[in-house]
Amino acid sequence: MADAPIYIHAGAHRTGTSSFQLCLHENRQVLHKKGWTTAYPGRDGIPSGELALRLPSGTRFDADAAAAKASNTLDGYRDGRPVILSEENITGRMFNFMQGQFYPFAEDRCAALRAAWTGPVAHLLLVVRPYDQLFVSAFRKRAEDNAMPDFSEVRDSYLNIDRGWPDLVKGMYETLRPDVMTVVPYASRGTNVDLLRRLVPDLPADGLVEPVRVVNRSATDAALMVLQEHYRAEKTLSRAEWTQVIDAYADDRELRGVAQFSDAEKADLAARYASDLKQIEWMPNIILG
Repeated sequence: MADAPIYIHAGAHRTGTSSFQLCLHENRQVLHKKGWTTAYPGRDGIPSGELALRLPSGTRFDADAAAAKASNTLDGYRDGRPVILSEENITGRMFNFMQGQFYPFAEDRCAALRAAWTGPVAHLLLVVRPYDQLFVSAFRKRAEDNAMPDFSEVRDSYLNIDRGWPDLVKGMYETLRPDVMTVVPYASRGTNVDLLRRLVPDLPADGLVEPVRVVNRSATDAALMVLQEHYRAEKTLSRAEWTQVIDAYADDRELRGVAQFSDAEKADLAARYASDLKQIEWMPNIILG
């Protein structure tokens, strides 16, 4: 017997995914009563998140083993009811941006996921963000927990990245084979409940609530500079020490150039993003909006 339909929110990174997953957490009982199963990870302190989906992240892997591993993870969500799944790492890691690669293993990862779920992918939703914002946000996020090169050392990798959103969208669509795929520009994302109802268009709005708590708070430039001093000195911070740095500099909003493109570079990236959105708009079977 085939699995039930699955509705997949695939991020992308740095588009409010943690907030959306908190929304699923806050509404999980309402969704359960409406006949839905929810699947999402427990990152950023989301208490009920239990999804630990592991997908291939390199070129040397066994496709059957990868599918079996993903299938075992999804076993806990096979209860005969349609599933709402949210996982931004389906496409892979942001780390590859610094190597000039835009989600190089996305298609292999999607293939493992598709093989792991025998039911239809009823809807695949991806939120996309302008490249300049995405790359800066990705750099900053990684700098919160890792020693980083100066932004100037990786800027060219971002500017000359090997592909972009249209290639990713095409690859995901062809591999996951959803009944419907929707691409939502970040500027049009709306609230988390808005996004949930776009993912599941027939979902009644009654009883759904917007989360109040803020998750995945970003570090200021001042905090990042202090963190980088520690990491470059090969110091390991406890979570309490890390939080202390974030809190100590939370009100210092002065920009210190930790990660930024020039105006000309931002203009070039903005033009590429606009062109890529137009390309996605003309793709068959893809809804942009």
